Amino acid sequence: MKNQDLINYPDMAKPPRSRKELRQGFSTGTAAAAAAQGALRELLELPCPEIVEVDLPGGGSLSIPLHYHRRNGNGGLAAVIKDAGDDPDVTNGAEIGARVWLIEVGNRAKEEVQFQAGEGVGRVTKPGLALAVGEPAINPVPRQMIRRSLGKVWKEIFPGKPMRLNVEIIVPRGEEMARHTLNPRLGILGGISILGTTGLVKPFSHAAYRATIAASLRVAQALGIRKIVFNTGGKSESYMQALLPELPEEAFVQMGDYVRFALKTAANLKFPGITVGAFFGKALKIAQGWGHTHASRGLADLKKLGRLTEEKTGDTQLAREVSMANTARQALEILLAAHAQPVVAAVGERMLAALRDYAGPTPGLGAVILDFAGVPLWRGERVERSE
Repeated sequence: MKNQDLINYPDMAKPPRSRKELRQGFSTGTAAAAAAQGALRELLELPCPEIVEVDLPGGGSLSIPLHYHRRNGNGGLAAVIKDAGDDPDVTNGAEIGARVWLIEVGNRAKEEVQFQAGEGVGRVTKPGLALAVGEPAINPVPRQMIRRSLGKVWKEIFPGKPMRLNVEIIVPRGEEMARHTLNPRLGILGGISILGTTGLVKPFSHAAYRATIAASLRVAQALGIRKIVFNTGGKSESYMQALLPELPEEAFVQMGDYVRFALKTAANLKFPGITVGAFFGKALKIAQGWGHTHASRGLADLKKLGRLTEEKTGDTQLAREVSMANTARQALEILLAAHAQPVVAAVGERMLAALRDYAGPTPGLGAVILDFAGVPLWRGERVERSE
């Protein structure tokens, strides 16, 4: 499996536990936050420990060893060796460095942290991603982690004084690593992306994941639950729980990318009702017949979506814009701006048809397409039917 260091998709499912617990690691975002903290300590001529504490987005912290730390010209420099645990990740063992120096522009009181892409860190060149064109490929959550990590050190010395810092993230060999990802195709050029929504890297095991899906379904069955709601990860699950508050927690099952497996297993266990909630990008893949939707297998076919757009709207210019979009996120933005709801509905109907192929003829099926903020764009159902 190729690594997941591509872009932050709207959600990533929680990896399951296997009988033999796999070792978890930490993300490139966590590594960058630790390196930045060490670099700032060097800049401010503070004692720098060999191990620093990085706060995680979901609470708690992680102890990260520094590979090195030293002064560097007018700044501080530090690095961490990325440890992906037992996850097959091309960035495992990579050096993730940070150089930090002061912003010296007038006496403005506004706090500011400016991010720069150093060697081996990509830069966004196409629209449709979570970052604007021209920005370093340091995703939003890692940026928050870096700011917080820097802030802890800054407040030790300058409580109440605005923090104004330049932060350059450096990944030697990052450009070479990026060739093994989809970054070049997505327009992230010059290196890898700095990623992480939780700060942790939990090991990915196909067999363990499928076993966890099956176990979750058996628990729901034992509790007498009759309607299962599949989703692709933590974010979509929380949105679906808010949408269907009448259902118990055990009715919601994270299927990750295993669409075909999840539907077939639930159907074999005779659940009379199955609903799938997914963000538009995953929904589009399902609609296009993807039984497994992981990014390592490629991207949704936006040219097909363009043809569907022309079929449903008759607007050749809109269809061309959709087909030439960089990502499914950008394609959806184009469709919503054009009020092309029939196209989204057509994706939903095709999604339902694909789910029917996987589940077989008997269970009632529902599908929900979410936008990237979790707002339902489309809901549809197909009642139970006999052969």
